[in-house]
Amino acid sequence: MATVFRLKNLILSAVAAVLVAVLSVLVYTSGAYAVYFGGTPRKIPIYSVGREDKYISITFDCAWGTDHTDGILEALAGQNVRATFFMVQFWTEKYPDYVKKISDAGNEIGTHSKTHSYMSKLSASQISAELESSSAAIEAVTGKKVDLFRAPYGDYDDELVKTAEKDGYYTIQWDVDSLDWKDLSANEIVTRVTSRVKSGSVILMHNNGLHTAEAVPVILQTLKERGYTFVPVGELIYRQNYIIDANGRQQPTA
Repeated sequence: MATVFRLKNLILSAVAAVLVAVLSVLVYTSGAYAVYFGGTPRKIPIYSVGREDKYISITFDCAWGTDHTDGILEALAGQNVRATFFMVQFWTEKYPDYVKKISDAGNEIGTHSKTHSYMSKLSASQISAELESSSAAIEAVTGKKVDLFRAPYGDYDDELVKTAEKDGYYTIQWDVDSLDWKDLSANEIVTRVTSRVKSGSVILMHNNGLHTAEAVPVILQTLKERGYTFVPVGELIYRQNYIIDANGRQQPTA
């Protein structure tokens, strides 16, 4: 009898372990839901995209200054690469000529919020107001609809991603951080980026990093030579029929 009881407990433990394992990786198909360990659902943004064609995106956050922006645009044009720029509203309003220059060069523009605050601390109505106002400022200059959003500081919670999704935005993070804002040397930036990229990667850079403009042409050339193709984020992601796994990697559904 004791042996049967122990066997029953072993079977139940095994079944429980399998269920926990499944819950730790399970994803829902309704937008950006992912289930973390223990079965707690959480909304997460897109960090990278599950694709094997070696398509990648290079992105630039615009919040402070323009000193090095022309160099970045020249590097992109020289390599015939279109990037995605995420702009804060106060930057957009201060430098409308650069907003237009970036857009007219064929690059994509998303919102980086109105005030560059920690948006996980905001209510849903405040989040919506930030997105609506910042997008309107960009659209007033470019005449193009904005549907990509990057949270300042990469800070988010369920409410932020859920609200952005409801308002028609894809929330974009990154899986390759250049750390160019730390004023690393151009060589250090190049090494960080080129050693971490994989198919479907989203590279994070900043328009006014001290050595960003020096690093960009080397990054573009190096990765192109390795067979990668650069496209704007809006062309990298899946627009529908997708899931986002627990690592933030967007995957197409069957």
